[in-house]
Amino acid sequence: MYYLKLIFKNVFRAKLRTALTVTGLVVAIVAFGLLQTVVDAWFAGANSASSARLVTRNAISLVFSMPTYYRERMRSIDGVKTVSYSQWFGGIYKEPSNFFPQFAVDHNNYFDLYPEFLIKPDELLAFKRDRQGAIVGRKLADQFGWKVGDVIPIRGTIFSGNWQFTIRAIFDGRDETTLTRQFFMHWDYINESVKKRFPRRGDQIGVFNILINDPSRAADISKAIDAEFRNSLAETLTETEKAFQLGFVAQSEAIVVAIRVVSFVVIFIIMAVVANTMAMTARERIAEYATLKVLGFSPGYVAALIFGEAMVLAFFGAGIGILLTFPMASGFANSPAGAAFASFAVSASTVWLQVACAVAVGVIAALVPGWRSARVKIVDGLRHVG
Repeated sequence: MYYLKLIFKNVFRAKLRTALTVTGLVVAIVAFGLLQTVVDAWFAGANSASSARLVTRNAISLVFSMPTYYRERMRSIDGVKTVSYSQWFGGIYKEPSNFFPQFAVDHNNYFDLYPEFLIKPDELLAFKRDRQGAIVGRKLADQFGWKVGDVIPIRGTIFSGNWQFTIRAIFDGRDETTLTRQFFMHWDYINESVKKRFPRRGDQIGVFNILINDPSRAADISKAIDAEFRNSLAETLTETEKAFQLGFVAQSEAIVVAIRVVSFVVIFIIMAVVANTMAMTARERIAEYATLKVLGFSPGYVAALIFGEAMVLAFFGAGIGILLTFPMASGFANSPAGAAFASFAVSASTVWLQVACAVAVGVIAALVPGWRSARVKIVDGLRHVG
């Protein structure tokens, strides 16, 4: 008890220095937590993917489409339970900065593949009955203040023209990892217009979404699907939903790596700041440490005082920083910049990383000052003026 009391008295002896060091720690821990959360948000789609779902696209690129009649042949493959499809719409709502994922889907069974989308049965039925109907995620609806019955104008880019969709349902996520910033409309409605204006582009789809009976057979079923369309006009590439999502993440891998590096650079910088604080503290108290040795305290006890003070500083700053990370992340998620991420929540792994960084900062910052203070000679320490 006396040991802890002495540590706390030493920590707050130089109040201004302690306040500045703790402030730096708080800023560093919050920045580290937010940057790690950004990385987690980047992988949110892949992490929430189901192992029972496959995605089939054109083997050349997503830019190239496939004929819709492929679905009937896919249904006949052993292990395939349900086949649906979706097409990236890519329209603009009011202005280009209002970006959000938009998909034209098979309204009959697409949502049967996604039980994590919680939709009221009557609203889902209303969507199926309205060719111009749309289903939107809760986060997207909250962002723009949409409600059921609103008519949403969207200017087409891939599918040119001015389109209007009526919101018939708003879905919630099963948990916080479910993406709820998506906009869905009828593919039949889009396809009908395309066939009138560009007949050759009709009855073409970008992606087939497949539900399988046994996730352990995903690789075999994927091979069987691709073999079915080998040497056809549009060969296919089938992969798990997670692999498909990670393919998009890989395109921005350099950005993700840069964010990770920056987050640890921030911790390294604050580690140097705390180490400098502890070095100054130890240098000012050399005479006190020499006096402790005269009174019979061991060099290990002197070093332990330095380590204890560094750990209290680190945990005090980290504790405040961790507590502030949650409201900061929440505020960012509700801002226009945070709207770019489908899910932005601080994970348990991020908190543990923040704690680990606090421990590392405290231990490393105290190593050299603690070692020097433990080795100081009594005569030299008592002679020291500083």
